[in-house]
Amino acid sequence: MEYEIEGGESISMAVVRAVSVVEGRNPSSLRTLTEVVDPDALDALCAPHYGGVARTGGRVSFVYSGCHVTVDNGEYLTVQPLEDRLYDESDPGPTDGRVSR
Repeated sequence: MEYEIEGGESISMAVVRAVSVVEGRNPSSLRTLTEVVDPDALDALCAPHYGGVARTGGRVSFVYSGCHVTVDNGEYLTVQPLEDRLYDESDPGPTDGRVSR
């Protein structure tokens, strides 16, 4: 699933919303994002530069609630269930919680 993060929406909340849609579950039924990544750090990492200039070329990937989550430029999310990734050799991104920037 691809998800465009709306202006004013935090990255961390967008992650929880998108994963809940992919999982077909209520966001409150997912494990807390803080068990996987610091939400404040994620939001800060993807925030625009000082002066509101959008970041470009940044990418963060991690596993959350059985899904591989990738945040691109702080504007787009890609959420893919891990079982789907087993068969997707075109995107071998990290699934061990590493952060690339």
